[in-house]
Amino acid sequence: MSVLRVEQVNVEIGRESILEDISFEIAEGESMALIGHNGAGKSTLMKTIIGFQQKREGSIHIHDKDQDRDYLAYKKFFSYIPEEPFLLPELTVIQHFQLYGQSYDMEEDDLIAQAEEWLHLFEIEDKREEYPESLSKGMRQKVQTICALLPDVPLLLIDEPFVGLDVYAIQNLEEILLQKQRKGTSILLTTHQLERMEKLATSYIMLQKGKIEEQGSIEQFKQLSRRIEE
Repeated sequence: MSVLRVEQVNVEIGRESILEDISFEIAEGESMALIGHNGAGKSTLMKTIIGFQQKREGSIHIHDKDQDRDYLAYKKFFSYIPEEPFLLPELTVIQHFQLYGQSYDMEEDDLIAQAEEWLHLFEIEDKREEYPESLSKGMRQKVQTICALLPDVPLLLIDEPFVGLDVYAIQNLEEILLQKQRKGTSILLTTHQLERMEKLATSYIMLQKGKIEEQGSIEQFKQLSRRIEE
């Protein structure tokens, strides 16, 4: 079953074409990697799916929810881990979790129990009452990551998830993502760390100058990488 469906999406910024005729689908439990050089359109595509960037043409659906026609319902089907953490300076760590959980209609007891588990896993349980300004970038990234992992959504959108994380946090995040994928969560991610991408992804799309250059299974990508290295 298709979770994310992107059809004939075109994006222009000013008069410059950034994305052209982008179409693909992500199935339930599929993890797709967006690959491409800087400026290929990966971040623009991610922002377009989230709704931060306006389309000129095309449609995007998560399950049966149309991004343009029912965005309030659409946005509850995904959560997002950005490359740079965006936290509100007036909220403590635990208040960020509560706000995020409330926006997805999570039960308070379930929210707190899950938050406490991941605070411990990411080794920031002593920071629950701290404000963002007192946290290092790596800690802020952990808080942002936990926020996105809290709701049980069908689609995770992840932009460079390992930037700023220590080696133990990276290992823990990898395992969480693999567990979610095994339970049916679909994932769309970008990362420059090819080894980790090959471990997490089941398929890939390669963008070049705003167009889909090629796409296929991750095994096809591994074979292509080996041929290039040889």
